[in-house]
Amino acid sequence: MFARPGDGVIMALITCRDAAFGYDGVVAVQGITLEVQAGEYLCIAGENGSGKSTLMRGILGLLPPQRGSIQFGEGLKAHEIGYLPQHQAAQRDFPAGVYEVVLSGRQGSRGIRPFYAKSDKAAAAEHLDRLGIGELRNHCYRELSGGQQQRVLLARALCAARKLLLLDEPAAGLDPLAAAELYRLIERINRETGMAVIMISHDIKRVLAYAKRILHLQGAPVFLGSAQDYAQSSQGKQFLGNGVYDGEESDV
Repeated sequence: MFARPGDGVIMALITCRDAAFGYDGVVAVQGITLEVQAGEYLCIAGENGSGKSTLMRGILGLLPPQRGSIQFGEGLKAHEIGYLPQHQAAQRDFPAGVYEVVLSGRQGSRGIRPFYAKSDKAAAAEHLDRLGIGELRNHCYRELSGGQQQRVLLARALCAARKLLLLDEPAAGLDPLAAAELYRLIERINRETGMAVIMISHDIKRVLAYAKRILHLQGAPVFLGSAQDYAQSSQGKQFLGNGVYDGEESDV
């Protein structure tokens, strides 16, 4: 079940207790017992089909738990979570201006108001500048490079986010330089704003330089711990290839 503040004192932003999520009665991921604290940076790893995106949809409130529970703390509401889904081919040809795409991230908090408020427009401008794309605000989104498009979508997610940002393979399809810069931006957002980040990524070598904790799934959690401990685990060694992690960012 879902619970909300008032059902008890919840210190963590997200608390899962033996939660299971799936579709049409079929469980895709189960046994999730996890707390995500304010300001945390958590990476979810695992093979394709291990339930990573299903778990993220559960955290977003798009899938109710089939058993167990998930609770939001610190006054967090589902519409206040910033979400950057996997970049689909259709999104790259979206015929809208950059500013309009970023501003649309405020729709969830707009309520019944027919127009965007000054605070909404100020937030869009702030996040465009934060991500170094303020000069692109009047450009057409589909004319941008892949890296620029991802920055626009990240700015859109930040417009919605209050305390938590969910990212599903944000660097997928980007060239190595654009991917490295995007990861640095995400780390800076986490560090400077104190916003918690939960990110799905296969690029575990690069992510280990930034994430504080790793959750590795194989339909259920098989590892949950620090980035350093993950690098020495059997799952971490398999994903890292050579099992070596020195704490520095890798360009591999």
